[in-house]
Amino acid sequence: MADRISSERRSATMRAVHSRDTGPEIRVRQIVHGLRYRFRIHRVELPGKPDLVFPGPRKAIFVHGCFWHQHQGCKRATVPQSNTGYWSAKLRRNVERDATQIAALKESGWRVLVIWECELKNEGRMASRLRRFLRRRKLNS
Repeated sequence: MADRISSERRSATMRAVHSRDTGPEIRVRQIVHGLRYRFRIHRVELPGKPDLVFPGPRKAIFVHGCFWHQHQGCKRATVPQSNTGYWSAKLRRNVERDATQIAALKESGWRVLVIWECELKNEGRMASRLRRFLRRRKLNS
């Protein structure tokens, strides 16, 4: 099936996609801020530049778009039907890079949470999940 829009328009659309301050990322920040947690964003010294970083408890959150990071089982995780070879390779590299960066963070003693764009439909459930992840563990005395 051919692409429904022109290649010029598709290029303009893809150029407009940003890697930071996306709608889903901002929504997660709002939820976390509402839970009264404070965080840093996009710490460049950490593998993958996590979207939200909690330095004290060494926790990091990535907010992934279902298309760009190929969320398994999600209807948004499709491969475009035009230029399939390019897109398949690009999206596969994204998934491989994500796995490498998350593994590096975990090896450095960080706890990591990945939030998928489609999971933000239910804000109550997301707030509960974030609260559980961010809750500090009790220290053994």
